[in-house]
Amino acid sequence: MKKLFSLLVAVLFITGVSFAQAENTAEPTDTDGPNMNFEVTEVDYGVIEYDSDPYRSFQFTNIGNAPLQVTHAKGSCGCTIPEYPKEPIFPGETGEIKVRYDTKRDTGKPFIKRVTVTTNETEGGKQRVLTIKGTVLKRVKEADGLPTSQPSILAPEG
Repeated sequence: MKKLFSLLVAVLFITGVSFAQAENTAEPTDTDGPNMNFEVTEVDYGVIEYDSDPYRSFQFTNIGNAPLQVTHAKGSCGCTIPEYPKEPIFPGETGEIKVRYDTKRDTGKPFIKRVTVTTNETEGGKQRVLTIKGTVLKRVKEADGLPTSQPSILAPEG
């Protein structure tokens, strides 16, 4: 009789746990509403030449179940300018935030800049931070008065 009672208790316990888990799946999940998922949130320019390609991109997907709207994007300084999609990104679709860094900055030192992106992921808006970094080499100045593409007139010929 004790074995039968123990078996009955075990069956009831397992059944109760199963129903409790089924109820949990009906609760809202993290993907209710729009949900922005970036492939990467940091892009390294590496070591680049003065006045080289200033653009880098951040790809994202709306993994939520409602249209995602990027409402604003702002760079941490005037040298970092983001471009973002103005139209809604529907569930399953991808988008891009393009960032332009002024590569005419002649510092020769590493830089780290941030872009703050605001979306409609929550009622009051959600902010995410993207980072760009790298080093722009110093501008190479040509020697005054000496052309760089012609042979020197001071060098003896052959």
